[in-house]
Amino acid sequence: MSIIAARRIREKEAMRANILSTAWQIVKEDGWQSLSIRKIADAIQYSVPVIYDYFENKEAILLEFGKQGFERVIAKLTAAKASSTDPAEQLKAIADAYWAFAFSNKEYYQLMWGMGAPTCEMDKCMPERSVFRDLVMAPMIEIIEKANPGDAEDNACLKYHTFWSILHGLISIKMVAPADDTEQLNKLVLDDAITGFIKNLKA
Repeated sequence: MSIIAARRIREKEAMRANILSTAWQIVKEDGWQSLSIRKIADAIQYSVPVIYDYFENKEAILLEFGKQGFERVIAKLTAAKASSTDPAEQLKAIADAYWAFAFSNKEYYQLMWGMGAPTCEMDKCMPERSVFRDLVMAPMIEIIEKANPGDAEDNACLKYHTFWSILHGLISIKMVAPADDTEQLNKLVLDDAITGFIKNLKA
């Protein structure tokens, strides 16, 4: 590769990074609903067509951030799962790690779950979602297999959605709760819900 070609690649990578960092700053300041190609172009002082040279539309930018969010949470949940070899303890650790991630990364969290429910098409363009699902389902399958050998995968699919209904519901309630809402109480509710969920898996 020539020096000129290598420089052009670096320049394109730098511009792409600049577009994403500018978009992220807009989101941090004004929320996802305020993000637009025009705002990004104005902020970096380039014309709108320049942005389209790098991203087909705003949805492509959102998809990029969605991937980043799943990569981050997968890293957190992988570390949490590795903290124990017991599947029940793994699920508790996963729930705790996900709870912490949601409130430390609200912008990512809101985007990740605002992109719609997982579908085959979404999994094709964002394979990170499949990795995420498999990571969480693994300890569920192990627990169910011990209690009811033979149909663990089918049951785990249902339990996976139940698990996230519980966790996502509690997080959503906490996110809109008053500022003086008790953090300790919310964590106790989470622990109680996950403990009950694990007992149900073993039934």
